[in-house]
Amino acid sequence: MNSILIFGCGNMGGAMLAGWLRGGLDPARFTVVDPYLESVPAGVTLLREAPAGQFGTVILGIKPQMLDEAAPVLAPLAGPGAVLVSMLAGVELASLAARLPDAGALVRVMPNLAAAIGKSPIALFGQGLDEAQRGALDGLMAPLGTPEWLADEGQLDAVTALAGSGPAFVYRFIDALAAAGAELGLEPDQAQRLALAMVEGASALAASSQDSPAELARKVTSPGGTTAAGLAVLDADQAMARLIEATLRAARDRGAELARAAR
Repeated sequence: MNSILIFGCGNMGGAMLAGWLRGGLDPARFTVVDPYLESVPAGVTLLREAPAGQFGTVILGIKPQMLDEAAPVLAPLAGPGAVLVSMLAGVELASLAARLPDAGALVRVMPNLAAAIGKSPIALFGQGLDEAQRGALDGLMAPLGTPEWLADEGQLDAVTALAGSGPAFVYRFIDALAAAGAELGLEPDQAQRLALAMVEGASALAASSQDSPAELARKVTSPGGTTAAGLAVLDADQAMARLIEATLRAARDRGAELARAAR
């Protein structure tokens, strides 16, 4: 997996590239094909059209609806010796195989934008990988965060909802916390700083603690105190639990719709 082609380098592809370079990978290993990207980091090759030849790894980062148009261009790049890694939400391996039948191995990956700082969960599911290729792919993904291989491709829609779309839900929650703080009398900028610092600290503690998030919440809560009063609102009729489940379900179901459309 020495040579890596990133075919379509939007927000997610750019975050992965940033994470790899931050992790110490040689920029000369990377070729980006993107007709709209203005620039790439020093040492990375940027092309407007697909080059001749093959690559050890092809990262597919275009929009799902562009797959049919791109497949004839991708086919010569992803031959029998290549591993094609797709981050196209909702596009199943069977759909990729139908359009790129000569690819040596096919892998679906679902990271999020925290890949840029090496903090992304990275869900993987593939076919056609031998042991060496799987190990090499683990090593390639490690600088981006925590690789997690799934037992079933059908789980990817749920992972997309939780780990792929999830950051947007967290950002919205942070924004709501800051807005609520401002409504209670804080300066808006100060409320946002406090909300960000609080979430950063709480997340870091949850990640490093042996206690579950539920247990950490219990430890913060004194009977009859301020935290208990706030949690009583969130927990009334399981309001927050039902809202989050409905949010993830909607995102998951949209992924399933995209998969059906791509078949």
